[in-house]
Amino acid sequence: MAETHFGFDKVDEDQKAERVAGVFSSVAKKYDVMNDLMSAGLHRLWKKFTIEIAAPRSGEYVLDVAGGTADLSSAFAPRVGKSGQVWLTDINNAMLTVGRDRLLDEGRMLPVAQCDAEKLPFPDDYFDIVTVAFGLRNMTHKDAALIEMRRVLRPGGRLLVLEFSKVAAPLAPLYDLYSFKVLPWLGQKIAGDAESYRYLAESIRMHPDQAALKALMEQSGLEKVEVFNLAAGVVALHRGYKF
Repeated sequence: MAETHFGFDKVDEDQKAERVAGVFSSVAKKYDVMNDLMSAGLHRLWKKFTIEIAAPRSGEYVLDVAGGTADLSSAFAPRVGKSGQVWLTDINNAMLTVGRDRLLDEGRMLPVAQCDAEKLPFPDDYFDIVTVAFGLRNMTHKDAALIEMRRVLRPGGRLLVLEFSKVAAPLAPLYDLYSFKVLPWLGQKIAGDAESYRYLAESIRMHPDQAALKALMEQSGLEKVEVFNLAAGVVALHRGYKF
């Protein structure tokens, strides 16, 4: 059995999905609160920037992969209008339930599907926009997931990957202190789970940096891949097209 990373640990590939599921099932109910605390609310600006760079138009079809608590789905819905379509998907039932309930509370009746990003249950050339925000680094086979996301894009469609990335070197020591000391402490105090947030910090360090992810997207067949660094590289948005 091949091995992969679960944070800094090495695990069998077939164990990673189960362990990641445990992390997100644990933190689902406090996920949005923790996001606000961890980023001082900046995650909302990063997601707003993603929407603007995606440039959704009325009538377009959007797939929100690993959409969790539905931040992006909720923002896309009014932009594509009644003639468009936004699918909220996630592999984790607890996260998807929170997202679905949020959409219903907002009066949005969007289609929701629990599915694996490596095996998307959609036909070829179906969506104009595919997004994945803070989810790619948790996938066992990132290359397979990117190929699937490209498959379901229509020609001319765009994939946007919003993910933690490699911070500018002068900020690295402070960022490490925050990630490995403050973040688990917050996780324990707010979500009652330090270990899950320790994993999240470790998973960021094991994720491909800006250049490596750009290359991975190009290898999956995406073209004109651009990188937008946010917050000095703490987060990066990658955009690629299918032609």
